Parts: sequence; C-alpha cells; structure tokens
Amino acid sequence: MTDYSAFLDRAIDKLHEEGRYRTFIDIERKRGQFPHATWRKPDATERPITVWCGNDYLGMGQHPVVLAAMHEALEATGAGSGGTRNISGTTVYHKRLEAELADLHGKEAALLFTSAYIANDATLSTLPKLFPGLIIYSDSLNHASMIEGIRRNGGQKRIFRHNDVAHLRQLLEADDPQAPKLIAFESVYSMDGDFGPIGPICDLADEFGALTYLDEVHAVGMYGPRGGGVAERDRLMHRIDLINGTLGKAFGVMGGYVAASARMCDAVRSYAPGFIFTTSLPPAIAAGAAASVAHLKQDPARREAHQTQARILKTRLKALGLPIIDHGSHIVPLIVGDPVHTKNISDMLLEDHGIYVQPINFPTVPRGTERLRFTPSPVHGSGEMEALVRGLDALWSHCALNRAELAG
Repeated sequence: MTDYSAFLDRAIDKLHEEGRYRTFIDIERKRGQFPHATWRKPDATERPITVWCGNDYLGMGQHPVVLAAMHEALEATGAGSGGTRNISGTTVYHKRLEAELADLHGKEAALLFTSAYIANDATLSTLPKLFPGLIIYSDSLNHASMIEGIRRNGGQKRIFRHNDVAHLRQLLEADDPQAPKLIAFESVYSMDGDFGPIGPICDLADEFGALTYLDEVHAVGMYGPRGGGVAERDRLMHRIDLINGTLGKAFGVMGGYVAASARMCDAVRSYAPGFIFTTSLPPAIAAGAAASVAHLKQDPARREAHQTQARILKTRLKALGLPIIDHGSHIVPLIVGDPVHTKNISDMLLEDHGIYVQPINFPTVPRGTERLRFTPSPVHGSGEMEALVRGLDALWSHCALNRAELAG
C-alpha cells in the first residue's frame, strides 16, 4: 500500500530544511487600537503586539462609517447572502457596491467577486472564451492569481520581462497583427513596491490594438484624488479596459472586483465559472465595503498621511544603513537575503520587542531576496515607529548582517 503520510512528511520536512516553513500566529486585532493587537501564544499566554505587516493600509477596518454600515446591513438582512449572484444572492448592497466601484474607476460597470484573487483568476481564464485566439502578454512578476488565470485559460501567452516595455514591443511585433491581444500588468508590485509603466504600456496597446488589464490591488484607495489607484493619479484610467481591485486592503473589508465596460462585465458575468458558481459576499460585507469606498473618495488626508508615514520609515531605515528597497510607493521591503535569518529576525522582533512582521520567502520572492515587508499606515504613530526602528537596529547588529549597501 502507498504510504501517503510519508509523502506529506517529506514535503513538509523539505520546507523546514530550507527555512521557509510558514508559521501562522494567532492574533486578535482591537477595534480603536489599531495597529495594536493581542498575540495568543502556543502556551495559551497572551502578549500585546504591534502589527507592521497588515494590509489594512488605511485602518478602514475599524472606521466608524464602515462598522455602522455593516451593523445596519447585518440587522436588516442577517448573516449570509443566501446563494450565488444568479440564485438569490444579489441584494441592494451588492448593486450599491458595484455602482460605487464603477464610479471610482470611471467605468460603466463593475463586477464583484469573493476575492481579488478569484477576480483575476476567473476573469483572465474566461477572456479567451470571449475572444477566440486571444494572446495574453503578462509581466513576469504578475501576481500568482494572474499567472494562474492565464495558465488555466488554455490560450496563448507571452511573458515579458518585468516592466520592460521594449521586450513587450518585441513580443507584440512577432505575433499576428490580426490576433486579439491583451496586456496584463500591475500598477504597484507588492514585493518590491515598484510601479508599472502604465502610460508606455497603454501606448503599445493602442499601437498594436491590444486590450489592457491592470491589477490595482495595492493601489486602490491609496493613490489618486479619490483613491482610484495609480491609473487615476496619472490620469490614465480611461485608457485601461479592465481594472482589478480588492476590498480587503485599503478598504479594510474583503472581496475583489473588476471594473470595465458594461458589455465586458456582462460577458464575464455570464461566462466565468468563478463568478457563476460562487456564493456571493454577505450583505454586511458589501455594505461595509461600499461605505469605505464612498468615504475614501472624500478623504485625501488619510492617503496623504499614509504616504508620509511610509516616507518617514524609509528615511529612518536608510539612515541606519539597512538594505531597503525604495521605489517611492508605500511598501517598505527590507532585504535579508536568507530564509533562516529572515525567520530569526521575525521571531526575535515578535518575542523580544512585541513587533509582528511576517517573513517573506521563496516562492513568493526569488531565492536570495528573502525579506521583511513593512506596511506603515496612518495609525502607526511616532511611538510605534521608534520601537520598530530601535528593534531593527539592535537585531541587525545582533545577527551580524551586512549594512553596506541599500537594496534600491
């Protein structure tokens, strides 16, 4: 008989040997006290910690406007949606949220999914059904959800070097001019915090008759006059055919979506299994997300405070000579370069300093670029910033890591 347990043991042991076994810690966030939380340790004791790796970038997960909307919807409708969007799962809250998102991105329509991962996967895997012979040109560092959707769609794909517009041009020139084409890329790449060249890619799309698909997951709510993302900031939203976004980061709730023309959304809605056969978001979630989107359209000060905190943290870490990557976005990656060291620093920050930041290892990032990724927010004050900087300074020296050169 096959010893299935032995296979599982070998797979898990390999991760331990390489120093990239992932450990989840049990935390309870405290409303009104973000970014503070309680860590429930394996021995059942509790410890207060400060979270420095959360994706609730603007603290909207505790905003009174969001909570009030969710309470109201919960009392009015109950917990769940009751079905898929096609079978009893479409409510006034879902329609209101889709209208807010379409307005946010200047599009005719938007389509809700249970996560941005599912939105990417379902949409990109469905597009070749709508455009037979479609060739998708994908940035080499696109998110796993985009890669999976493109891989599963059964159509043709081309991978261009990261942010390399010249290479993208070469690939476009080599293909049949009459073939339908789509260029898929991101506005902010979450591991290095660099920006995609939206304008130049749109220029190529116009020249070669390609559609554009932009993942704004790490930018919606945080960039642009109303939080529409980098494309809004750069006044390029009208040149993007499909925009993907999340409700689980800056908007502080959960869910994902695509915004596009009414015809495009209708086609995806009608053909994507990931939409058709999935129970819809609970009404309370949709209500909270709609309230968050609407509020952030009118709250540029929160975005400005967020960017200020990111700049301060990067400046202070650079002053210590720590190897951070700085592409001007809100994401602050600190390169350690070894999975064991990365895990050790993460553990010591948690145990000795009450600071929680999750290690990021292969395959999320290439081997040799293992890192800690900090996400400062408007709710991280000067005290939290000082504690983090002092803790990193002490641990970097303790671990005898190189401070010689900045990573970028």
